[in-house]
Amino acid sequence: MKLRAVPISLREANGLVCRWHRHHKPVRGYKFAVGCLADGLLVGAVIVGRPVARMVDEHTVAEVTRLVTDGTPNACSFLYGVAGRVAREMGYQAIQIYILEKESGTSLRAAGWHLNGQVKGRQWELSSETHLRLDGHTRRTDQPTSNKQRWIKEFS
Repeated sequence: MKLRAVPISLREANGLVCRWHRHHKPVRGYKFAVGCLADGLLVGAVIVGRPVARMVDEHTVAEVTRLVTDGTPNACSFLYGVAGRVAREMGYQAIQIYILEKESGTSLRAAGWHLNGQVKGRQWELSSETHLRLDGHTRRTDQPTSNKQRWIKEFS
């Protein structure tokens, strides 16, 4: 089965997130999204945006914020590889992702990424008044709060 990359909209990618992601909801913003076709069917998507951590420079580092597939073999590695190539061509110095501590990272390793560190999970400790950000939107508190692994692919 030959996999092929296609550009897709955030709406299309988030539709797949709603359908297939185990623990995340759709994202609000993005830099780009890429779909994965197998035999003419959309079997996965990767959404890349700015880094979630405020101290990471969004002009030099892109972040995979969602990756979903229907289980098609090699689709995850394919999408991680495509995301890295697109980010490099856009001028980023690196691309990163945070995955749950219990996940293996096999697809990331197959796409040439490396484990860059562990991040301790934490709970949001905010009063209801501080859930409202300055831009008027509410802060998302529906994300997994367990320990994470940070994987990265750096471009020379």
